[in-house]
Amino acid sequence: MKTILAMAVVLCGAASATTAWSKDDPAAGAKLYTTHCTACHGANRAGVPPTFPALTDVAKRLQPAQIKEKISKGGGLMPPFSQLSPQEIDNLASYLAK
Repeated sequence: MKTILAMAVVLCGAASATTAWSKDDPAAGAKLYTTHCTACHGANRAGVPPTFPALTDVAKRLQPAQIKEKISKGGGLMPPFSQLSPQEIDNLASYLAK
């Protein structure tokens, strides 16, 4: 009985960790933006149009899936950020959608 209870506790803990990991983290997104995006798009996300577009209203122009695809695959002058994990891409896209 103790073994079954211990397994249940472990499984519940794993489920909680998975749930917490799957949520977007705006603070992590802001940090990722600072690290990977400010050089071109600026600290205030205003960009340098037309070369580097503003990202202040990117959620009005692109759907969340399109934002994530642009981050991971790049396009135009923007390089792909394929080194980012899916969670990091989610966090960054969530930050940009604000």
